[in-house]
Amino acid sequence: MAGLRVDFGLLLEPLGFIKVLEWIFSIFAFATCGGFQGETTLLVSCKGVVNKTVTAAFAYPFRLNTVVFSAPDSKRCGGTWTDVYLVGNFSSSAQFFVTLAVLVFLYCTAALVVYIGYKHVYQQNSKFQLTDLAITVITAFLWLVSTSGWAKALADIKMSTGASIIPRIESCKAPGTTCRFASVTSMGTLNVSVVFGLLNIVLWAGNPWFVYKDTNLHNQSNRISQSPGIYPTQRGV
Repeated sequence: MAGLRVDFGLLLEPLGFIKVLEWIFSIFAFATCGGFQGETTLLVSCKGVVNKTVTAAFAYPFRLNTVVFSAPDSKRCGGTWTDVYLVGNFSSSAQFFVTLAVLVFLYCTAALVVYIGYKHVYQQNSKFQLTDLAITVITAFLWLVSTSGWAKALADIKMSTGASIIPRIESCKAPGTTCRFASVTSMGTLNVSVVFGLLNIVLWAGNPWFVYKDTNLHNQSNRISQSPGIYPTQRGV
């Protein structure tokens, strides 16, 4: 009974098809977030320097408070330029999002192996079904929490690497020193990661129903609702 029996039939049903989508979307979620690298650029003019480009390179997991801008020149603007760091540490939100996506990918891989190769075991053992249901509900909640946190962190990352950083740079306030914001790497891929997070919320929030339909709990409720009722014998007046 427990032997391998390859059957792709379950993938054509909502339960298996949604699991394939969850597997794919989890890959895109951690790839678009975990693989990001960018930099923000300023143009600095100071003593002996005109429109010198200074950059600060940042990447996942976005510990921006450890990222320092390069100095305008070897003399550091005549000694007026001090190390300038970006602001904020968003590693917890980013790592939570990526870690969840990786774990979901691994779980979906294992679930698909069971669906394809051990469908008969899954359908005959209520423990597998109830475990799948519990994990699905918990994962839906975790996607909601992680995506919300990551979306907020991304908004803060954009603020911390955009033009608003210039007023916070003390070296730019030195006499004879001017700073202009030049550019920042497009964060389109990070926006896409949030989109995939939202899609995962929708998929995992809707999936519990299809998992529940395969459990004994649903089958029992169906049998109860379909069983003939018992009515008292009516007597004539």
